Amino acid sequence: MIGQTAIKNNKKYNYGGDVTALYARLSKDDDLVGDSNSIVHQKEILAKYAKEHGFVNCEFYVDDGYSGTNFNRPDFQRLMADAEEGKISTVIVKDMSRFGRDYIMVGYYTEIYFSNLDIRFIAINDNVDSSIQTENDLTPFKNVFNEWYAKDTSKKIRAVFKAKGNSGKHLSTNPPFGYKKDPNDKDKWIIDDEAAATVRRIFQMYVDGYRISEIGHKLTEEKVETPILYYMNRGIKTNARSEYPEIWDSMSIKYILSQTAYAGHTVNFQTAVKSYKTKKQVNLPRNQWVIFRNTQEAIIDEKTFETVQQMRRNRKMDNFSCATYRKKKKGLCSCHRILVSDLETIVKEDLQKVCEYVFLHEKEFTDEYLSGSKRETVKFQSKTKTELKRLSERQEEIGRIIRKLYEDNVNGRITDERFDFLAKSYESEGVDLKTRIQELQIALSASVQDEERLSKFLKVVKSYTKIEELTPEILNSFIEKIYIGETEKYDGRKMQEVEIIYKFVGAINLPQYNSH
Repeated sequence: MIGQTAIKNNKKYNYGGDVTALYARLSKDDDLVGDSNSIVHQKEILAKYAKEHGFVNCEFYVDDGYSGTNFNRPDFQRLMADAEEGKISTVIVKDMSRFGRDYIMVGYYTEIYFSNLDIRFIAINDNVDSSIQTENDLTPFKNVFNEWYAKDTSKKIRAVFKAKGNSGKHLSTNPPFGYKKDPNDKDKWIIDDEAAATVRRIFQMYVDGYRISEIGHKLTEEKVETPILYYMNRGIKTNARSEYPEIWDSMSIKYILSQTAYAGHTVNFQTAVKSYKTKKQVNLPRNQWVIFRNTQEAIIDEKTFETVQQMRRNRKMDNFSCATYRKKKKGLCSCHRILVSDLETIVKEDLQKVCEYVFLHEKEFTDEYLSGSKRETVKFQSKTKTELKRLSERQEEIGRIIRKLYEDNVNGRITDERFDFLAKSYESEGVDLKTRIQELQIALSASVQDEERLSKFLKVVKSYTKIEELTPEILNSFIEKIYIGETEKYDGRKMQEVEIIYKFVGAINLPQYNSH
């Protein structure tokens, strides 16, 4: 039978599952201390312990290469999800440090979270068993030590990296696309001829006047392998991910064009980790970079590289192109674009007309907006209230059905298996209903705020007496977004639809009036 249901801290949980969760974790830093903490070794210890102590229905949860100071790990999150669904009865780890190295979070999970869900927690080597209270007295001190160990290890690793970086050695784990590690010297990069040919072509196309987007389209059309696809096809491990690995996007090309490594130089300390807990990297200012010249054979000669950097500094964006076409697969949209100068003119003229009309005809603008908005609002509210009533009635009905199922199960009228199946089905529908009801209630609440939104828009308009030029401040104050349509021909003339969505009030269609 599925676990019983509990309400704790205003959250609904199931408890009483039958899965024994065997959790193993290994970070990249742990690799430095040998095989004692290896995933294979941990799994052997966990399996042996479970067998010797009569634990059944065991399932492994494994996070390989994830820090213990961060709990956003794939299988750890899967373990937590299964725990909340009532599947887990016991969690077993080799020691507390495998579970985590943040003593506050480890303490929360092991002493509060698992306890609330009636889940037993065991750390084998630390003699921790939540079912035996006296064994847990030293657990908080062990958690503090584990966090100190993580902090101290991080400090030592940073010191090693700093010494390595200052000596001119490469700090990146993998060479950039176009290079590969020398099989005879892992600290040395040598040219990967096949990939380097693509790098040289990208630089030459840019020098020849191709725009970055045009380079991407050309390479994609010719089915030239992207860096991700290149590594995938050769079984080379990489952390890079892409929904469409066969598409050359602008970011990849910009990255290649900016890499000083292609000129034969090494640049260290471009980024730093803010905290040993988050591992989040931040970009460092150029004056903190350390550059070592001629550390590997150049793919791009110095003159070409500097020419490209100068061109990139001088070339300003003169048009916007469709992001959906650039980033996604072809067929989702077309490669339409608009000149920045044209768009600026359109937006400025429309903004000037809107502000002038509101200044001169505020009452008419207010009446028109509210009347049109009110018609749509009344229609929307009526439809939404009807749907909310239907969903709420169904939600109440599901509650009655589940209570009846429980009574039938207790009285032996339906089997445990049948109850499990039906209860899960109805509970799942109930969750979906709750989510949909919340969404509709939020939408209904927002729909009655038209006057408030109009008031905010009028306040913004009145804060600008005259708009002579577009500034970031003006655009951020007035514009929500802009839709650019495809270029089409009408009577032999090219036309392009531009729809401006203003903040608070949406698209504005002004009536004809005499401008002053």
